[in-house]
Amino acid sequence: MNRLKGIAMIVSGAMLWGATGPMMEWILSSSEMTVSFMLTLRLLLAGTFLLVLLKVQGKQISRPWRQKVWMRQLFIFGVFGMLGVQYTFAAAIDTSNAVIATLFQFLAPIFIIIFVTWSQRTWPPIAQVIGMFVTMVGLFFLLTNGSLSGFALSKIAVFWGIAVGFAFSFYTLYPGRLMQEWGVLLIVGWAMIIGGVTLFLLNPLNLLKGSLLFADWGITGMLLLVTIVGTVAFILFLGSMKYITAVETSILSSFEPLTAMVVSIFWFGSILGMWQLIGAIVMLVGVTWLSIAGSKAKA
Repeated sequence: MNRLKGIAMIVSGAMLWGATGPMMEWILSSSEMTVSFMLTLRLLLAGTFLLVLLKVQGKQISRPWRQKVWMRQLFIFGVFGMLGVQYTFAAAIDTSNAVIATLFQFLAPIFIIIFVTWSQRTWPPIAQVIGMFVTMVGLFFLLTNGSLSGFALSKIAVFWGIAVGFAFSFYTLYPGRLMQEWGVLLIVGWAMIIGGVTLFLLNPLNLLKGSLLFADWGITGMLLLVTIVGTVAFILFLGSMKYITAVETSILSSFEPLTAMVVSIFWFGSILGMWQLIGAIVMLVGVTWLSIAGSKAKA
């Protein structure tokens, strides 16, 4: 029963997270809202919500700030992990589309394998090498749509897409000790606040200018919906880990790009080229292979 509960949670979370991509794409394309303004509000609202929720539950939310070692790690994670993931993902959407941006995040396992093998001074198992190769073949078709004459995506879209994969890998690897010590929700809540405040401090006038957009109730409502849906999706992701394995989580996460694709087709009428679609499927196969190979390597 618990396993079915975990599967339901990860599928629901993946579908909700996949749906936030097209929502953000609509906001960015239908208004003059910038990526910085959208993320500043989203991070601050979601972070505040999580911390208030924990406070109501009786948690001492200020404890990680009482020791310099945890304070430093929390700041690094907030800026380079949380803000890094959110900003690169939104920028990839802004320069390409929600489907492409969601698929690029699946490059993260490759960056993780490269970092782990480099730090341990060992070669990865052959199964992981095969998975990396399959994923890169899928990425090639996604970028070129099967034509060697040129990229199907702009250079800036490719840059932000690769940055998404790298940011997700850092986001996955770095906060392990933090979350083990203080709990996932507390660290994520503070990381969101740190990311939002950092983005505001980098361009404070941007928030003041962007506030004029609140006159449009459609944009305001969609921004709130993105924040709520994204936060619920993240909580479902985390909760599912109690009931199912990391391999199952990784495989079922494929509902993210599939949801983004379906929503984008019906909402924007956008669709990938034939070879891009093949590339997307090959990438998901490669990532699934990497997940299974990584699980066997640990066993």
